[in-house]
Amino acid sequence: MKKGSTTLLLIILFVCQGFISSLTAQMRLTPVFGDNMVLQQLTDAPIWGWDNPGQKISIKTSWDKKQYSSVCNSDGKWIIKVKTPAYGGPFNIVIRGSQTIHLQNVLIGEVWLCSGQSNMEMPLKGYRNQPVINNQEIILNSTNDNIRLFYVEHAFSRKPQSNCAGEWKVSNPENCRDFSAIAYIFGNKLNSILNIPIGLIQSSWGGTDVLAWTDSLTVASYNTVDLNDYAGKNHNYPAALFNGMINPIIPFTINGVIWYQGEYNRNEPELYDIAFPGMIKNWRQLFENNTMSFYFVQISPFRYDGKNMGAYLRESQLKTMLTVPNTGMAVTMDIGDYNYIHPAQKQEAGDRLAYWALAKTYNIKGITYSGPVYKEMEVVDNEAYIQFDYAEDGLTSYGRKLNYFQIAGDDKVFYPAEAKIAYPSKLIVWSDDVEKPVAVRYCWFDFAKGNLFNNEGLPASSFRTDDW
Repeated sequence: MKKGSTTLLLIILFVCQGFISSLTAQMRLTPVFGDNMVLQQLTDAPIWGWDNPGQKISIKTSWDKKQYSSVCNSDGKWIIKVKTPAYGGPFNIVIRGSQTIHLQNVLIGEVWLCSGQSNMEMPLKGYRNQPVINNQEIILNSTNDNIRLFYVEHAFSRKPQSNCAGEWKVSNPENCRDFSAIAYIFGNKLNSILNIPIGLIQSSWGGTDVLAWTDSLTVASYNTVDLNDYAGKNHNYPAALFNGMINPIIPFTINGVIWYQGEYNRNEPELYDIAFPGMIKNWRQLFENNTMSFYFVQISPFRYDGKNMGAYLRESQLKTMLTVPNTGMAVTMDIGDYNYIHPAQKQEAGDRLAYWALAKTYNIKGITYSGPVYKEMEVVDNEAYIQFDYAEDGLTSYGRKLNYFQIAGDDKVFYPAEAKIAYPSKLIVWSDDVEKPVAVRYCWFDFAKGNLFNNEGLPASSFRTDDW
């Protein structure tokens, strides 16, 4: 072979080698790591991605100038934990492997996962012909560099996925109008009170089953769940949404979860008694935080189908709040809508979730975070005396006649009842039709606009004293 031909061949081989090398270089991150993101403060926050098997990976963080390193496993995955400081920023992160990735405008602060079905998904702009009250002013005032938003695109799968679609965005009117109204209102309240950067990860899908958000091993532990009953389901197949929209962001470090779901499962309160606490335990284990804060909205009154199963689902949610540690429930008995399953008063729901977080997660003293919760009943003659927790400063109906109370005797027949507030935090309930009361119910209907509050203006949950 001539010298010129040999040289040409070497050049071709060199170019081809470079081309092949560029094809095998697979340095990538899951989208939850990107410009504008928020990392949880004061933690060992995991950052992960993929590259060529055996590739050395290094991370350098601008807040402490430290370098962290690891090596890709045989599948090309790597994970490195970086120490985060107290809140602040913006910072930069440089990740080097077969390629170099620069993450810019990174904040350190508080990160919350915001999940559930359509009432969590409802954006600030509202749904068509279904508004969010005061949304124009909320959107107009949403420009805030210290609030960052990540929307997980809809995805479902029968197998756990490692990737999702989405990107971090800075809070402003253009970005906020399409983001969850409740999540934004919650995050904005935290930011305004704590003066700390807030990262909100929205992973929600309307009309979805709690089982779809739970991993398959947990679902398999429920003896009452037969997967054959879910044949033909797509995104509502058990674990399908967990696989597609939660698993890809595990184990991103979050400080807590806010949740609004349950309408889909309203006819299955007994299943929800098991499945909802099971999902919370499942997520806590997978996010490596067994005491992780988990605050949720009790489903709002709506006409449904007239069987009053909505009341039983609300009771199931109340049981979760009372039995599962580090949970809290925002009650919405006063803001339901008979004709629309999506109440327009998202400000109240978001604020009430924030009260729980500010009091219980961030230890702000002097604020009330729960509405009145039924404690016990005593019967004297023909009157039932009801006592409540979370009503230390008293009860009120703001001058209106108390409504939606029922009372029954041994015959288990309920009659409309009168109710009045007695000192200090008791209700007296009675009916001329019931001589010897045995049980009392409040707002035990699909739709009932309750008007019993504590002095701080937080509404009481629907409740019953019986277990009939």
